[in-house]
Amino acid sequence: MSAPLKDKVALVAGATRGAGRGIAVELGAAGATVYVTGRTTRDHRSEYDRPETIEDTADLVTEAGGHGIAVPTDHLEPDRVAALVERIATEQGRLDVLVNDIWGAEHLFAWGTPLWEHDLDDGLRLLRLAVETHAVTSHHALPLLLRRPGGLLVEMTDGTADYNRATYRNSFFYDLAKTAVLRMAFSLGHELGPRGATALALTPGWLRSEMMLDHFGVTEPTWRDALDRVPHFAISESPRYVGRAVAALAADPEVARFNGASLSSGGLAQEYGFTDLDGSRPDALRYLVEVQDPGRPADVTGYR
Repeated sequence: MSAPLKDKVALVAGATRGAGRGIAVELGAAGATVYVTGRTTRDHRSEYDRPETIEDTADLVTEAGGHGIAVPTDHLEPDRVAALVERIATEQGRLDVLVNDIWGAEHLFAWGTPLWEHDLDDGLRLLRLAVETHAVTSHHALPLLLRRPGGLLVEMTDGTADYNRATYRNSFFYDLAKTAVLRMAFSLGHELGPRGATALALTPGWLRSEMMLDHFGVTEPTWRDALDRVPHFAISESPRYVGRAVAALAADPEVARFNGASLSSGGLAQEYGFTDLDGSRPDALRYLVEVQDPGRPADVTGYR
């Protein structure tokens, strides 16, 4: 089997579930050593109170063909993040890929609620989890990433720069958080590019995360059972799809051409030729613009 990332070291910050887990597993499938972090372990659950753990993610990485290493980390605690990076430096001497996927704020924003009616503490907590964590992690990890040329930083967000520029995203706090992360990738592209590394922003489409599947009362094998109630869910994608996008980027010797860019899993599937687990290539961002947002009937023909 091909292992294009053999001998590469990755840190997926925020890999307990969802896109982070999918990315970690696909990096492992490409042969990488992957450090996975989060706050939920087999001994301690975060305030999400969900069953997924970073140890489970690390095991999935190893089962996929890589080497998964779970390190419990709260990325709002700079000392913990500094210790994490020092451990990677000591054990591996390098960091080739950094994925900032820390989020943890689904329960903190209220859809369609204006700023003055939104719970302020929840909104500010959301910004800390979604923005401050990424800044703290990059601050400590990028010097290690820059030790060797060709390093890759992926800032995970929701929506491309073009889409978010023209679209109100759920609430003031959610909109601000996702836009800030897009700008992080742009800014870090300017700082990393001249130093031999690449920074970019990446969004999945409609992600079939564990939480989303639970919300619709389905599982990954039965997700199509939700289409009678939510027809546009037909464009959804598994977390492994965006994982394959990151693995393709990490293995691309010409990845620097994307420095500072805002990309999507569906767009990169067309670029690199990978598919989702079912063999399809959903292009959710294009579908949103051309079908869902204009209020047209659900029809994924030509979009997956």
